[in-house]
Amino acid sequence: MTSAAERRMAGPVRLTVATDLGREVDGAWWPRTARMALELPELTHVLAPRLGEIIDINLNWTTLQRPPDFNSLGWEGKQQHVMSLVGRDARANLLIVPFTTSTALAVMVLRRAADLPILSDHRDTQVFRTADCIVRAALNEKPLGAVRGAKLR
Repeated sequence: MTSAAERRMAGPVRLTVATDLGREVDGAWWPRTARMALELPELTHVLAPRLGEIIDINLNWTTLQRPPDFNSLGWEGKQQHVMSLVGRDARANLLIVPFTTSTALAVMVLRRAADLPILSDHRDTQVFRTADCIVRAALNEKPLGAVRGAKLR
């Protein structure tokens, strides 16, 4: 089993979080693999200073629902995956960027989801327009169930 320290050495958590929390989408997380559960301990570790101890995780999808493929047409008709991490001090709603998403699009979605500044030159691109549509679609999603019983840290 890989320890949290070994995972950190593989690369930092790819995450953005808005300065002000409380929106339908407060940021985005771009996991490195399809096995997100293995990356959850590191994600909760990174978010703990901001949210406090993570006490609940709510999802708006089931294990049978595959994430949309942002790299091809048709993602628009699929449910965007949003995860709500509830801490003792705050909560953050994160859009999940599928790990297979191209780097340019993933970075733009991360920035849009957290409402981070985007250079004006980048705003007039197809990547920006696609990322903007993805984030707007995610704003309509609501977390469903909760992941319980697993020790996250």
